[in-house]
Amino acid sequence: MEDKNKDRISEYLSPRVRDMMFAELSEDWLERTGASGILSGVAVPLGADASGNAGETDVRNIVLNMARVIGADPVFVYAANYADFIKHAAGGDAVPMLVAEGARSADAGDLEDACMLLRAALRLDPKSREALYLYARACKEISDADAAAFGEGDGEGERIGMFKAESMETFELLTMIHPGFAMGYYFLGYAYLNMGLYLKAQLTWQDFMKYSSGMENETHEMDDDMLASLRDEISGRLEELSDPVEIERGCNMIMSGDFQGGKAVLDAYRESAYSGWWPLWYYLATAESALGNAKEAEECYKRVLRLSPRNTDAMEELAVIYAMSGDEENASKYRKKIEIVRNGLSDQDAGGE
Repeated sequence: MEDKNKDRISEYLSPRVRDMMFAELSEDWLERTGASGILSGVAVPLGADASGNAGETDVRNIVLNMARVIGADPVFVYAANYADFIKHAAGGDAVPMLVAEGARSADAGDLEDACMLLRAALRLDPKSREALYLYARACKEISDADAAAFGEGDGEGERIGMFKAESMETFELLTMIHPGFAMGYYFLGYAYLNMGLYLKAQLTWQDFMKYSSGMENETHEMDDDMLASLRDEISGRLEELSDPVEIERGCNMIMSGDFQGGKAVLDAYRESAYSGWWPLWYYLATAESALGNAKEAEECYKRVLRLSPRNTDAMEELAVIYAMSGDEENASKYRKKIEIVRNGLSDQDAGGE
């Protein structure tokens, strides 16, 4: 998070601290608190009171404001000073305190504040299980809430995607650092499922079932009944995944060059409940084309367009098939459709197949 070029979400959090009032603390206060070597000449975020004469009761507020600043903007000019002061002021309680405050903000519905505080906790202890877990949860909930409010195709789409990616990557990191922590696998499985990564979701949920069976995997928010309910839920999900995983296996076989083998797997799903999945037909078309079955490939690509009318990949393949057969009229037709879609015209203008 310290490399701003790689930090996905600081641009969305940093506006939260722009209006904070900053001031240098008095030398007397710095001497009394032993912070001269850390904060001398350093402006600190005081909130509404910028008098620079902080009292003993203000230390906690200053620490939390510092945490918010470095959580929102990890490369802030005084970020290192703030991190040092937080450790100086709170000692071994710094990370638990920030995690607790972050959890309180999340419970109150202020998920951005939770993210800032938890990111600060992770700066102090990048391996903190609770900080990783709650931070990933907060990012997920921001992404889910924005998607519900605006839709991913709206102007908020980039923000939604950034928080979603941050959440998934953090859950992945959590499972690597704390492989016995069941809840990391629970949420990571859903992240993979929502991306259509069915095999990854299956394997991840199998790990959830494995690690959630022991008492060592309790969390601050989990009791036996809740855990049993989650295990029942994921057991059902695993049953539902058997066919999607098999379809994904067939697609992967085709992508790796086993066209006959992959086609044999996918053929079984032509008349199934999954016949409405356009990727099934796209990969069948790819296999048919590679096997020299141009007519079958053409029909499969047209099926793709009935299900996904703006799919330019299918249009391009159809244009190639028609051009190779000498049917320049239809080849030109699909080239025009590609231009219509890429120029942002309506689905009706794109014209389906």
